Amino acid sequence: MSGTAPQTGRPSVNGRAYPLLEALVADASALRLETSRSAAGALIVDAGIARVGSFEAGRRIAEICLGGLGSVILEPATDSASASAQVGVHTSNPVLACLASQYAGWRLQEGKFFAMASGPGRARALKEDLLRELGYSDDAERAIFVLEVDRPPPEPLIARVVETCGVPPDHLAFILTPTTSLAGTVQIVARSLEVALHKAHELKFPLERIVDGFGVAPLPPPAPKFMTAMGRTNDAILYGGRVALFVSGPEKEAEALADALPSRASRDYGRPFAEIFSASGGDFYKIDPMLFSPGLVEVTALETGRCFRRGRTDPALLARSFDLQ
Repeated sequence: MSGTAPQTGRPSVNGRAYPLLEALVADASALRLETSRSAAGALIVDAGIARVGSFEAGRRIAEICLGGLGSVILEPATDSASASAQVGVHTSNPVLACLASQYAGWRLQEGKFFAMASGPGRARALKEDLLRELGYSDDAERAIFVLEVDRPPPEPLIARVVETCGVPPDHLAFILTPTTSLAGTVQIVARSLEVALHKAHELKFPLERIVDGFGVAPLPPPAPKFMTAMGRTNDAILYGGRVALFVSGPEKEAEALADALPSRASRDYGRPFAEIFSASGGDFYKIDPMLFSPGLVEVTALETGRCFRRGRTDPALLARSFDLQ
């Protein structure tokens, strides 16, 4: 397996994630996962469909999603008003880990099956403008994807992914994490930092100046209904997420990023996400894209050491969304 993307010398997200995948498969029984092979030979890891999965599986899957370039922890919540636990994430390579790997950016569809693919395999497929903009590709001999779905991908779709990625079928892996599952809940909430990076990109902030980053968000109760689960996991970041970015360059630009980054800068801020989604007619594209960001942010200008804190968390709204009794 190749360990680098040779055109840049940067690390291979699939190469770094593969040992984590091997360890996940080795521990499948203990993590309450099920592994199988598609007809063509692709690895399928069920983290919440036929098997119940686990929070620990979700934590480890989130690290796979980060391309082996970040760490994810489950810990007691620092603010117990909205949750008893929280999901923390850190990476010293935030652009590659979050945008070139973790971000759900590749649209996969076959008949009624639909998924937005996350994970390091995206950097092998190279089907997104974002990856071309980042100037990053991965020549690893394997491709690993994470899908938030409640059924396995159909064989014709797997065949297309094999062709697109240019890897043998048995070098392709899909990890399935339904939004309603324990693992799905964790791996979605572990995207607090990724959401901040994506909004910084939307705000045209130079990504190469984002040097390091931390994120944390409360872990909501998993919900058996998709709409409720989707609402809670989004609310955990929009109203409970806290992110710290460390940036190079002029202090004034760091301050401007902090001013624009929190979710409260959006016209849709202030209601549970499930309500916002319903009011949009179930159309994500009708929701203000500026909403998708953490509730509270800190941006530190490394040039001067000054830290700009903006936004806030909303424990009352989270308690409503999480249906705390």
